[in-house]
Amino acid sequence: MYVPQLRMRSDDSEVHSWLTPERMVFYCCGICVLYVVLLTLWFYASHGFTEQHFNRPGADFTVFWSASYGLLHDSALQVYDHASFDRIQRALFSSVSIDSVMPWLYPPTFLVLISPLALLPPLIMYFVFVCAGVALFSAGTLRISGLADSFRGSRFAWFVVAASPCVFVPAIFGQNSLLTAGIAALTLHWLRHHPVRAGLCLGLLAIKPQMAVLFPLVLIAARAWRTLAAAAFSATLFGAFSVFVCGVQSVRLFFVNTGVARETLLEHCRGYWLASPTTFAVLREGGTPIALAFTAQACMGLLAAAAAWHVWRNTRDARLRAASLVIATLLTNPYVWHYELAWLGIAIACLTALGIDKGWLRGEQSVIALAWLLPAYELFNRNTELPQIGPIVLLLMLLIVLRRVRMGSEGRDERAALAYSYATQIIR
Repeated sequence: MYVPQLRMRSDDSEVHSWLTPERMVFYCCGICVLYVVLLTLWFYASHGFTEQHFNRPGADFTVFWSASYGLLHDSALQVYDHASFDRIQRALFSSVSIDSVMPWLYPPTFLVLISPLALLPPLIMYFVFVCAGVALFSAGTLRISGLADSFRGSRFAWFVVAASPCVFVPAIFGQNSLLTAGIAALTLHWLRHHPVRAGLCLGLLAIKPQMAVLFPLVLIAARAWRTLAAAAFSATLFGAFSVFVCGVQSVRLFFVNTGVARETLLEHCRGYWLASPTTFAVLREGGTPIALAFTAQACMGLLAAAAAWHVWRNTRDARLRAASLVIATLLTNPYVWHYELAWLGIAIACLTALGIDKGWLRGEQSVIALAWLLPAYELFNRNTELPQIGPIVLLLMLLIVLRRVRMGSEGRDERAALAYSYATQIIR
């Protein structure tokens, strides 16, 4: 029996693959050498990370450790009070110059989560915190992307994920984006076969609720009602427990502090704009008025949300769904630092696995390479002051996902038409 073969459209034809598993391992080895060189030069220039005019690794983690200390030895209100929290940090880390111009910006949920940090010295807990984040992120990303299977079961898939710049940048700061990205990846992995477990996991993103803003939308698009209900239950229970521990006043102070951050950092800090891959940052850096920049950011968010909805309604491929969600989340939020691009690592792994398994399409490999380097670009851009290319790279990544979905839809329509034609010929 003859079965007609499907062919790709000429404009989306497969191209030569230069982004092979072997080369990816080689590139990651090269970037690890650069990490070592960077840290060595940093150590030398700062006299062993003691020079007050230099930041040191784990600078953001010291804020978390100080918050844990304040909660365990006093109260949550001391952490949310800017003056009191500034004194706590200076007392704990007197050897380091701490220009604590910002108050504590995290909700009570995150404060409760990190409360055990001060039970051990900062250096030990820094390595524990970072290693736990890397392990969670790598495990979740490998599961949702299937990259290990694309590498034919090779353990180097772990190395490719863990050595990427989207892991290195948040790791040197001691930031929590590896933790939130890992939670998102595991949620997406469990969504199809363990919907309740996925929802309970999703509720943990209450530690950074702005990163979960599009999850309800895509869950509705996928009609994942059990997951949505479990997430609401988990987040509510987690939030209520955190308020019980920290006090109702902590919620009010949290919103006060975020208002201060919006006015002093988001709206008027050029250093933030240079390191933030957002539409808002690009426009503010160009001198656009605040209201107009927020309007443009809202429009970008609506477009990104609509794209995520389209993907989740038109494909059941978990990798395309995950990639669209994390990219749209980054495009939607106006407050995104370079270390939040850990989320982009999920999309990079998913699209890389698709390219290896199904063949690369024109332009995909170049865009993925740019996205892979983007966290490092954003990290150093506060010094180099180059044009902010972050939103362009994110949009190109989203377009890659949409093209894959479109091709899948066209393939299904063509297969259905061929099957109908073949059945008609048999009947005749």
